[in-house]
Amino acid sequence: MKKVECIIKPFKLDDIKAAICDLGISGMTISEVRGFGRQKGHTELYRGAEYQVDFIPKLKLELVVPAEQVDVVIATVLREGSTGRIGDGKIFVSSIEQSIRIRTGESGCDSL
Repeated sequence: MKKVECIIKPFKLDDIKAAICDLGISGMTISEVRGFGRQKGHTELYRGAEYQVDFIPKLKLELVVPAEQVDVVIATVLREGSTGRIGDGKIFVSSIEQSIRIRTGESGCDSL
């Protein structure tokens, strides 16, 4: 099993979610996060005063999928999440040793 973490632009969530669900993946966790990378924030104007916004609002999607589905999930997120502009986000993949469904006690891929 692998955990796929995706940092995306908030307005891309619906497209990515629909495409992931079409793959037959039944669950994901979404968190509202803030951060910066090469985008380095931006300057905004509020009541005539300029101020620097260092942390840009993003969404973090977390999915745990069987190892065989990782490449398809990554391709889907790349296709649906890309705008071609700086700040589109990142994808991180890590290994998951074990997964257990609390309600039934199922473990491994059966718990997904």
